[in-house]
Amino acid sequence: MQLDLSNQIALVTGGGRGIGQAIATTLAAAGATVVINYRGNAEAATATVETITAQGGQAQAIQADVSGPADVERLFAALLAQYGQLDILVNNAGITRDMLLLRMSDEDFDAVLHTNLRGVFLCTRAALRTMTRRRSGRIINIASVVGIMGNAGQANYAAAKAGILGFTRATAREIGSRNITVNAIAPGYIETEMTAAIRPEARQALLASIPLGRLGTPADVAALVCFLAAPAASYITGQTFVVDGGLVMS
Repeated sequence: MQLDLSNQIALVTGGGRGIGQAIATTLAAAGATVVINYRGNAEAATATVETITAQGGQAQAIQADVSGPADVERLFAALLAQYGQLDILVNNAGITRDMLLLRMSDEDFDAVLHTNLRGVFLCTRAALRTMTRRRSGRIINIASVVGIMGNAGQANYAAAKAGILGFTRATAREIGSRNITVNAIAPGYIETEMTAAIRPEARQALLASIPLGRLGTPADVAALVCFLAAPAASYITGQTFVVDGGLVMS
């Protein structure tokens, strides 16, 4: 199986922490040069770059808010000026602003949609400008099982993540003839800073609902990203892969 990503340039949005960090380090371990995008946490992004370079890989960090068109244009201009190409885009950046719907503010709804969904649109559009010219590329969108099953208090997050699934399928149909694949991954509950805050009793109830009996790890998601970015996955597009230990079964 070909998982060698040598001479590939990858961009991971929100790549400084959690799932994004695992994706960046895994792609780099497979040989890709990784550009790590971050919005505000320069320290985490720099630490991820240092981890990759210490292991013999190549990486750099670029600050940009993916919800802003001007920032996205600057991000891609800097990347292409440095490397001249983009082979892999991983749309991972995301935020939460959880609140019951009746109490949710317009600002909290818009903020989540702008980063989690509009950011995917802006980055994908920018990536396709160079990928279509080269007639090659891999786009991998990080969604969530919440976009499939919903979750109380996360109407904004669920709407954004569900939107990513439709966006993935539509984009895959549009640009498949250019040898560009577009797929989505919907993680379940993954061991990150966010899930570390779950109360012990709620955590036990959650684990009881997961057939595999554990939360996932960022590496579980990163391994699938690496596969979808590799030559071995060249005939897979428009799909959503659920990585959730069996929490959601259709």
